[in-house]
This record gives sequence, C-alpha cells and structure tokens, in this order.
Amino acid sequence: MFYTHVIDDALDTLVGGKGLSRASLDRAMAELRPALDKIRHWHDSNELPLLKLPARRDDLAALKSHADRFTKFEHVVVMGSGGSSLSGKTLVALKDQGFGPLKGRPKVWFMDNVDPATFAALIERLPLDRTGFIAISKSGGTPETIAAFLTLTAALEARAGKAGKAALASNVLAITEATDNPLRRRAEAMGCTILEHDAKIGGRFSALSLVGMLPAMIAGLDCAAVREGAASVLDPVLAANDATGIAPAIGAALSVGLARERDINITVLMPYVDRLNTLAFWYRQIWAESLGKEGHGTTPAVALGTVDQHSQVQLYLGGPADKLFTFLIQDTAGQGPVLQPGADTTLDYLAGKTMGDLLMAEADATAATTIKAGRPTRVIRVAEVDERTIGALMMHFILETIFAAHLWKIDAFDQPAVEDGKVLTRQYLSSRISSAGKRT
Repeated sequence: MFYTHVIDDALDTLVGGKGLSRASLDRAMAELRPALDKIRHWHDSNELPLLKLPARRDDLAALKSHADRFTKFEHVVVMGSGGSSLSGKTLVALKDQGFGPLKGRPKVWFMDNVDPATFAALIERLPLDRTGFIAISKSGGTPETIAAFLTLTAALEARAGKAGKAALASNVLAITEATDNPLRRRAEAMGCTILEHDAKIGGRFSALSLVGMLPAMIAGLDCAAVREGAASVLDPVLAANDATGIAPAIGAALSVGLARERDINITVLMPYVDRLNTLAFWYRQIWAESLGKEGHGTTPAVALGTVDQHSQVQLYLGGPADKLFTFLIQDTAGQGPVLQPGADTTLDYLAGKTMGDLLMAEADATAATTIKAGRPTRVIRVAEVDERTIGALMMHFILETIFAAHLWKIDAFDQPAVEDGKVLTRQYLSSRISSAGKRT
C-alpha cells in the first residue's frame, strides 16, 4: 500500500457524541458485502471499463506517439469541463507546482471555464503557433468545451494565415466518443487527430483513461506507475470475500454512517501537500456529483494545510459540529533546509528544525486539535508523493464513492441535476432569457 488510512479518531470512543459507534460502523461494513460482488461483476464483464485500466499498458503504448507530438510544443492547452479537466490537472500538478514544467516539457494549461477575459489573455500572450490544443468532451457537446474549441481554433487559424488549416491539423487533437457529435464533426472538418473516449467511462471517473493519461504523459509522468498505484488499491477489493480491512469500504461506511446517525453532512479534505491540493478538488467533484441524489450525499469541502489554518480552522473548531475531517499528510520530517533563526530567542522552537518538520508538526497538531474538539477525524498518510501514490489515492476515492453509493442505494454514474442545467443553458441562449427570468 502507498498510503495508510486511520479512522480511529472518527469513532465515539475517542471523540465522543459526534463520533460513530463501532457497532454502527460494523453494520455499514456488513451492508457492503454485496458491493464487492457487484464490483467484481463490473470488472469481469467489462461493464465498468475503468476497473480494467489499472492492469492495462497497451493503451499507454498507443498513446505515446500522440504525447511525443505534443511534447514538442512550448505550451499545451487542455480544454475540458469537470473531470475532463480535473483529471489531467491533478496529475500534472505532480510535476508543475506553478513555477513551470520539467525541463524539455511544455507548460500545460487547463481551460475549464468560459470567462472571455481569460481567453483574451491566453490568445494575446501565448505563442499560438507553438502551442498544442487538446479538446476533451465525452459527449462531444459540452457547451463550455465547444465554446473554448471554437474560440481557440479560430484564433489559431487567424494567427497562422494561409497556413491556417495545416496548423490546425498539426496543433489540435480532440478526445470524444465515437458518435456523431459537434466536437467530432468540427475536428474532422479541420483534419485534426481524434482519439476515442470510452463511452462507458464517465468524465469524472476518467483520470486513469487517456483523458488523464495524455496530459500526464505530456508533462513527464510515468503513467504505468500511476496505474500500478491504482491497482494496489483495486486488486485487494477484487479478491476480498468481505469488506473487512478494505480502506475505501471503511471510508465509505464511516462517511455514510456519520451522515445517517450523527448529522455529519460536510466532509472536509485537507491535504498538507501543495502537490495534492488539486487532488482535493478532483475528489470534491467525484464525491459531490456522484452522490448528491435523492436527498442523499454529504457536501465536500476543500482546505489546504497550512494555508487554511489561518482561514477556515476557526470555523471548523468553533462552528457547527457537522463535519468529518480527512487530513492527508506526507512524512516531511527532515525535508528542506535547516532553519537558523540566529539570536532571536523567541524563535528557539525553530532552531535546528527544517521546513518539513514545521509542516508535519502543524498537520499533526491540527488533526489533534480537531480530535480534542470532538470532531470526527481520519488521517491518510503517505511517505512519498509520486505517481504510484496519486494513482492509489485516486483509486481509493473512486472506490470509496462507489461503496458510498451502494450504501445510499443510488447510481454513482449519472448526474440528472447537471443535465437539467445543461438543457436550461441551451434554452436561455436560444431565447436570450437571463437566469433571472428576464428577456435580454
């Protein structure tokens, strides 16, 4: 295992009345026994192809030529919404913390909103002729992705002049399912490369597919190692006869049990690792969009240690006791330069310590404080932050979401409320009526 998962401090024996009883946890775990059979069936029948991905390598070999082509650009712009963007963004963050890519790799940008000012800045400041563009939409009709695609390819063609069409063909790639859809039609008309999005893999569950793997490969990640990490979590689930000791099942039983019996309806994921901050936002989508149905689900919140010790922790400790806290902590002891505060005796506590010592001490202290305040708390610890670790964490949260959906008896893979919003968006655009109901 590439992480440890400890929930003891979320139980009533340690945090009191807001913690879950061991008996309640055991009842929820017993409910998960049929979910193991369901997951095995989905895997063996290939009804859920994402469960086959951790063991696959053939598709990565086929993807390499496309990654190599885009590695030659100075910049690569990924256009996608939700999981189509967050998947790659989460993985790329391992290699680029905002200060630039690895040497010899392009800077990868993720355009997942449709603010016209942001696109104007991109078009003005990036060398479009030395920039690759990847549009990702499973359905091929996601309006934000289509708008971004139309905007950026038009700018590329205008900048390229007479060589516009050739530039489009060589600079642009689309990922969409094999249906007659707007993105595919536009890409075909331009002569762009089109890669097929598996129709059975939803966007928010697509991190281990080419949706996440292509940007990750371009950024220099070892994608086979990502999948190896994912397999380390999935394989024990496929082999298990009951849910005992299965970390994702325990996490789901804890979350659902606390919601059912303790009115804990908010779940806070707080990594003390900058490189895993985007993972928290990826988790926020997969948990919220998969489980918020039929009155069920808990609200995922994102915090970053140590930053949010100074902005959110006061609420967490002094506000409503309605939250489960998950601290994601790396062993950073001894990492970084040794601090030398000099003659200032008020800083003696820092003398001889490293920045990594400080980060880890703050993480452990914050977790201990939430426990002391009677807030249910679980801790996930990692020794290293690398491809195997992030693959393991992604598969943990994917499976935890699937197990939680089983407990709530809902479908983790649809999003009816989101689809309603998409329909209304098209209606508003067509009739020029604002969301306030006023004709514009």
